[in-house]
Amino acid sequence: MIKIPSVHYLAIAPVLIFFGASLALLVTSALRRSRLSATAATVFSAKCSLAVVVVAVFQWLYVSQHGASETISHAIVLDRFGSMATVAVALGTLLTILVARDWAIRTKLLGIENHILIMATSAGAIMMAVANDLVVIFLGLEILSIGLYVLVAMDRHRARSAEAALKYFLLGGLAAAVFIYGVAILYGATGTTTISTMSLFFAANYLLHPGLAYLGGALILIAFAFKVAAVPFHNWAPDVYEGAPTPITGYMAAVVKVGAFLGFIRVILSGLGTNLDTWRPLLFALIVLSTIVGASVGLTQRNVKRLLAYSSINQAGFMLLGLWAGTGRGIASTLFFVCTYVPVIIATFAIVGLVGGATDDQHDIESYRGLGRRQPWLGAALALLLLSQLGAPFTLGFFAKFSVVAAVMDAGGTTLGVITMISAAIAAAFYLRWTQILFADPEPDQARLKVPGATGFVIAFGVAVVVVFGIWPTPIMWLCQHAAISFLP
Repeated sequence: MIKIPSVHYLAIAPVLIFFGASLALLVTSALRRSRLSATAATVFSAKCSLAVVVVAVFQWLYVSQHGASETISHAIVLDRFGSMATVAVALGTLLTILVARDWAIRTKLLGIENHILIMATSAGAIMMAVANDLVVIFLGLEILSIGLYVLVAMDRHRARSAEAALKYFLLGGLAAAVFIYGVAILYGATGTTTISTMSLFFAANYLLHPGLAYLGGALILIAFAFKVAAVPFHNWAPDVYEGAPTPITGYMAAVVKVGAFLGFIRVILSGLGTNLDTWRPLLFALIVLSTIVGASVGLTQRNVKRLLAYSSINQAGFMLLGLWAGTGRGIASTLFFVCTYVPVIIATFAIVGLVGGATDDQHDIESYRGLGRRQPWLGAALALLLLSQLGAPFTLGFFAKFSVVAAVMDAGGTTLGVITMISAAIAAAFYLRWTQILFADPEPDQARLKVPGATGFVIAFGVAVVVVFGIWPTPIMWLCQHAAISFLP
């Protein structure tokens, strides 16, 4: 007799919606005699993303009434932490689909392949965030990665897109091998791959020879560091960011970070949290290297997509601060940072895609000269988004950086907090240089940019989030604090 585990379908509904929607689009496009309209696919994908947000709200309400729970033989956890991640991924998916549609029209790369792959990849990101088993996290990681390899190579008009996809595929395959090898070693040390059971094992047992467990945890940490582009595992990011289609670059910088960081938190703080002091030196090194290298090398970049890649590396260092702290405040601050980063970075890349033109290759920083004078609202929008990533006061980024630094200093990491703030001061130079170019005297032959309606909405939404929640961050932080409480045992 095969014993089938009980399934709480509310816990896996977001993954089922995105997988089902991508499969439905694939089958429909294959069986139709006429080509499926890209507009229809965009509307369908947007509705599915909104449906996932609605389901996540029901998950939150269910957990508020009945508490967090595990399902499918403890492989999936239903808690408010996962619900927050689901909303962030669904929002990033919706915004990316809208930007990608306009980009496809502009570059004459029409089709529904983007929609299919983006939704399938988002399902993988959600799976990583709600997993309570290392094997399920690996499954989500591979679903997320395989879709991205294809998405990065989607621009068949540019050889650099295929080159970036090949680099990402080779290094991503290496990271996946490192991860699964770490899982195998941890299983050998603890006898389980379930994260909550692993936590109980470490809490109840004193290991006389813990080297095997430490090696497995270190390998998993390295694999996650690759996914979040933390130094020294960051070399793929600038080339892939530059070569990928611009909407996909924004998607990578936003949604992939949600899945990877929240899966990172589950493994390090939930599964291996009783040995947090063992991982803090490694996290310390990753944070210091990521913040300093991201800020310093970013100063030398003239290609804005590579500049934003190093900015993303610097931001990843800040996001890791909450993991180093290992407290409820640290978890809440990292969750706040990761979730609010999504609309900001996607809106930024939406403007980068507009400036990139029909060939998506005009990404020298001088292409932005005078944009704020030719089209004041577009220049002001980009300036606000850049200032938020800088962490300027009265923007969303300021509170995000302040919260993670305050959390790490409360946990005794004063040195780490000072180093990261120094890196923020260094990074300010390239954000302010870009802003200064926006409002410099324009070149006489530069034309006005046409802003399609969907892309304009994404930009306006990103700016509204920066301004409104930069002044009043309390609602989002309240949600993140409650999600952290639900996450902690």
